[in-house]
Amino acid sequence: MARYIGSLCRLCRREGMKLFLKGTRCYTEKCAFERRKYPPGQHGHNKSKLSDYGLQLREKQKVKRMYGIMERQFKNYFEKATKMKGVTGENLLKLLERRLDNVVYRMGFAINRRQARQLVRHGFINVNGRKIDIPSYLVKQGDIIEVTQAGKESEIIKESLALAEQRGFSSWLEVNVEEMKGKFLRLPERDEIAIPVQEQLIVEFYSK
Repeated sequence: MARYIGSLCRLCRREGMKLFLKGTRCYTEKCAFERRKYPPGQHGHNKSKLSDYGLQLREKQKVKRMYGIMERQFKNYFEKATKMKGVTGENLLKLLERRLDNVVYRMGFAINRRQARQLVRHGFINVNGRKIDIPSYLVKQGDIIEVTQAGKESEIIKESLALAEQRGFSSWLEVNVEEMKGKFLRLPERDEIAIPVQEQLIVEFYSK
């Protein structure tokens, strides 16, 4: 599948907010968004008011880039969300939060979702004792996610966990830092999904 291979900082600047795509660097003064809080390109300084369509598009792009997925896959998640009970926008975010690469990131095994995706693809993550190398795998309530024995020797994972422990973990996850394992306790509520997006605009975008 195609992947964006350009500058990650350009994506944050384009969306006008930190998407925390580069992990710890995003928390430092080296963050490009802190130094250049305007869109990339020669017309970046020219501020223009977005149309309703433009606002909807930007929200969709923001969430896509935050979770690191492509358009077709994102639209498939939306269509699945529309068939679920409840509010479509919230259902969409909950589906994205259930992705294995996202859960690995939320549990602190990786500093960002991109790194989490690599850990999953390289076979460093077990789900319920079985190796799963599909980043889009949807984790279910009660699933146990654990770093493999080989992965437990990784300094990158150890450093990431140490940083995550300082920041704290999501209430809908249970994490054992010493054993490098965690449990997906339940689906998060909307106010527990700490991403500043207006998901209703995404629903409006696809409802045209």
